[in-house]
Amino acid sequence: MTAPRTRVQRRPVHGVLLLDKPLGFSSNQALQKAKWLLRADKAGHTGTLDPLATGVLPLCFGAATKFSQQHLNADKRYRATLRLGQATTTGDAEGEVVTTADVPALTQADLDALAQRMSGPQQQLPPMYSALKKDGKALYEYARAGQTVEREPRSIEIFELNMALALDDQGFPAIQFDASCSKGTYIRTLGEDLAKALGTVGHLRALRRTHTGNFREADCITVEQLEAMDEIARVKALQPVTVLLPHHQPVTLDDDNAGRFLSGLRRRTTLADAGEVAVFGFQPPALLGTAYVTAGELVPTRLLNPLEIQQMLDQVRLLPDSAGPNDTVHKASPVALPH
Repeated sequence: MTAPRTRVQRRPVHGVLLLDKPLGFSSNQALQKAKWLLRADKAGHTGTLDPLATGVLPLCFGAATKFSQQHLNADKRYRATLRLGQATTTGDAEGEVVTTADVPALTQADLDALAQRMSGPQQQLPPMYSALKKDGKALYEYARAGQTVEREPRSIEIFELNMALALDDQGFPAIQFDASCSKGTYIRTLGEDLAKALGTVGHLRALRRTHTGNFREADCITVEQLEAMDEIARVKALQPVTVLLPHHQPVTLDDDNAGRFLSGLRRRTTLADAGEVAVFGFQPPALLGTAYVTAGELVPTRLLNPLEIQQMLDQVRLLPDSAGPNDTVHKASPVALPH
């Protein structure tokens, strides 16, 4: 007889976990694993990584989920291994080989010249094996059914591209490349395009995201490290919600205006126009939400509710050495806005 599964007692947890996603996990599997370990009652991520890919995967918990959209437009950086001479159905090692071709003799000068040509703004056709929707269905659903549908090219930009000759995990001729790129760039497609430009075909054998926005692989923890921690250490591993707002201008409100702001009211201000503002309360000192300033008004965009604010403050107070990474306070004199 199978023993009943122990039910996890969920709790409010707030912050961002920078996870080093393991190979073979989908982004959702990684999220659910971390959510279970933290016993968090609310969680989401800021964009997916393929199961083949490893690396930086920011996971949002509690109040952080309200600002996860802020990170979707972040630039990314990847490190990849491109096998030359074989193309697969998916553009990576998960697919079946469908085309083979000879690999020409290549030099580092060839790669450097190609890196120059492939850098900059360009149009990229999304792969069929992707989660983009067409008539309400993900493209990969059509691909698995053996169908190819029309897709619109998307504007992307390759900011920096470095390549070197190598051998892959099975000794096949390959290229190691490092690409810094805009949101929406498919590295599998980039790999296929690089191989084609070199006069052959190719597919990715390995892919690692090393940066997304202001988050780096050196700042991440692995699932194994998270599993080895006790509950307090796991919560201490969270970054504050404010890490999702690195480019927001901080503004601290006095008590009266903080209450009005949390009610969703526009507030008159002498602040200069600003598209992205992070608004803090003074007593207690805590993040209240985001806003923008236009024509002498502070206009709320995303608000935390009083319960979330109190839970974040309690979370900091309950942790030893709470002035560490969970500190959500912006220490500044309050702005007294006109009534």
